[in-house]
Amino acid sequence: MTGICTGRVAAVTGAGRGLGRAHALAFAAEGAKVVVNDLGVGLDGTGGAAGPAQQVVDEIRARGGEAVAHGGDIATTDGAASLVATALETFGRLDTLVNNAGFLRDRMLVNLDEDDWDAVMRVHLKGHFLPLRHAAAHWRAEAKAGRPPEARVINTSSGAGLLGSVGQGNYSAAKAGIVGLTLVAAAELGRYGIQINAIAPAARTRMTEQAFADTMAAPEGDGFDAMAPENVSPLVVWLGSGASAGVTGRVFEAEGGRITVMEGWRPGPTADRGARRTPAEAGDTARKLLADAEPPQPVYGAQ
Repeated sequence: MTGICTGRVAAVTGAGRGLGRAHALAFAAEGAKVVVNDLGVGLDGTGGAAGPAQQVVDEIRARGGEAVAHGGDIATTDGAASLVATALETFGRLDTLVNNAGFLRDRMLVNLDEDDWDAVMRVHLKGHFLPLRHAAAHWRAEAKAGRPPEARVINTSSGAGLLGSVGQGNYSAAKAGIVGLTLVAAAELGRYGIQINAIAPAARTRMTEQAFADTMAAPEGDGFDAMAPENVSPLVVWLGSGASAGVTGRVFEAEGGRITVMEGWRPGPTADRGARRTPAEAGDTARKLLADAEPPQPVYGAQ
């Protein structure tokens, strides 16, 4: 199989279903050898089975590609380290890491248990940090040994992390943290030939099908299925390829046929009087600045 990722090795976490599966198949279709990571857990992170990861591996092999399953928990040091080791031991290299694994524990804030907070933070935020940390350590060592990599990392944020989402305080906070991690990692690791970007995808998956059952229904006949996870994967594959040289520290929204570069927080209206204000004066100034500022985008699910 040939394509823009020929000769590259990509590791995709949470690749047994949904977006991760679509990404893994798309990388393989473009010539990459793929490490398919998945614990096979339920939507809330409980349970576990090796089947989903192996099924994707079997699909890739049936289409003439190369892949290996990895069932380690990437939110642990050992699991993240073994993900990198599996790529190196099986295929001799690692070029691209796609951090995608996650699950939901949705509650309104007053009903959100500490365990639900910790579990979502663990899989999304820690589950991004640890694979990134171990992959980056390998690539830094390669660079210092005179073998500069053409390394790529694609992190998975969400519109919930950019705008917030009612009933998803834990998920929104974790996904916002992933954006911060992406920006810092891009700044720190660029010197070693490592590019890090993030996507905020919208697609029909197990995590979204209940919340968006009406708007995310697949079309009948030959109509374009705007919410198919496969629509997001072409951008991910390009970001994970050598063709994306020079693109780092960016956040993209991807949905259907639409790709948007998100521009993030930028300074808006400002006032500096060169001296301390009283609280009343600070309030007056803030109200004047707010009157000149762009209104914020609405939080998902807000009335």
